[in-house]
Amino acid sequence: MQSHHNVQRLENGAVSQRDPLLGEDPTGLPDLAADQLFNGSTVASRFLRAELELNARLRTLSFGKPVRYTYNPLEYAWDTHRCYVEKYCQEGQSVLFLGMNPGPFGMAQTGVPFGEVKAVRGWLEITGTVGRPAEEHPKRRIVGLDCTQSEVSGARFWGFFQELCGETHNFFRHCFVHNLCPLIFMSESGKNLTPPELPAAERDALLSCCDSALCQVVTALGVSMVIGVGKLAEQRARRALAEAGITVRVEGIMHPSPRNPLANKGWANIVRDKLDNLGVVSLLTS
Repeated sequence: MQSHHNVQRLENGAVSQRDPLLGEDPTGLPDLAADQLFNGSTVASRFLRAELELNARLRTLSFGKPVRYTYNPLEYAWDTHRCYVEKYCQEGQSVLFLGMNPGPFGMAQTGVPFGEVKAVRGWLEITGTVGRPAEEHPKRRIVGLDCTQSEVSGARFWGFFQELCGETHNFFRHCFVHNLCPLIFMSESGKNLTPPELPAAERDALLSCCDSALCQVVTALGVSMVIGVGKLAEQRARRALAEAGITVRVEGIMHPSPRNPLANKGWANIVRDKLDNLGVVSLLTS
């Protein structure tokens, strides 16, 4: 059975956000606010526009086995995601941290990259309503900001920067955080599947869309460095940006996943050393 990413209506009855490219308002906002979103007058509006265009392209794709469920938090969690972008995506940021795709208890629940719920509600102070995908795995329900399960990767990632920076302003005046791919994939059993685990043709079509969107995002932000969180994101960013002729430094840090044995042996210290070598620690603590 194929998992078709063509969600029309959320389970709570709300219509999912549709891109203007498809002829419908993706935001549910009054006309004035929608106009402001799409006129490109701010970095945040250009960033959101690129994401909505990516949503439209991803909606044309479908995924067969081993994928059984596909969630897109940029649709059902657009409200909280937009809060995150409008609050923290700003002029003058020079570093983009890039993850691969959402985790089931992080961005899938909150709409925020590495979005462990306590960090999102606490340090980041994100608010908003989270809907639900049209079809959910019974073991992977979306409960939004009420999710009680912690995502280790997100807790480590945002916890590290909270400890390093203290205030969110000290981080976001220089840095922003984004995922290459907004989709989360699950097998029949509910196992999380990463994009490299998809069949080759489906993976290539997916990542081609995501690569193009990344180039748009990097151009809109005007960052000088992209730091992949994990080897996959680093390698994909390096390739996509080089092929597009976008001159930006691409580096990488270790992924904080508990599935990575090295990350369980002092991820924060390893990453601090790497970011220190890259000049990012001095940027964030000056």
